[in-house]
Amino acid sequence: MPGDASPLRRVARVVLLGPDNRVLLLHGHEPGDSADAWWFTPGGGLEGAETREQAALRELREETGITEVVLGPLLWRRTCSFSFAGRRWNQDEWYYLARTAQTATVAEGLTELERSSVDGARWWTCAELEATSETVYPTRLASLLRRLLREGPPSVPEIIATEIA
Repeated sequence: MPGDASPLRRVARVVLLGPDNRVLLLHGHEPGDSADAWWFTPGGGLEGAETREQAALRELREETGITEVVLGPLLWRRTCSFSFAGRRWNQDEWYYLARTAQTATVAEGLTELERSSVDGARWWTCAELEATSETVYPTRLASLLRRLLREGPPSVPEIIATEIA
């Protein structure tokens, strides 16, 4: 991020579509302040020598319990920087398409920080995303998802705008 020499945290995220093309988002908030809340795609940082694809599937399992997944192509990439839990996070995020018929979620593999800041999951339609006044990350998810459903995955991953919050 501008003016910050710290390395970017390598992150894999999942744009998980159910059988009716709803996308699964998690609901999170600042620890200790449930009013400072937002929706986001499942995913997280790479561990050890795992690939981004391996991280995407592991994070999806830990955060949602969903394991019956067909992981598709890399859709989007973005860098972002945000304050959360008393620190600054600078991330290089890769978003993978995935599909599943498994719609029940159980978050059994959350870290201590996630347990204090993630309080639910919901399947969203494009129309619901477009109409919501709630914060959703990435902020252009509704239009990106609409185009994905209309045109299919991009032939090469799209670089989406950097977000700094």
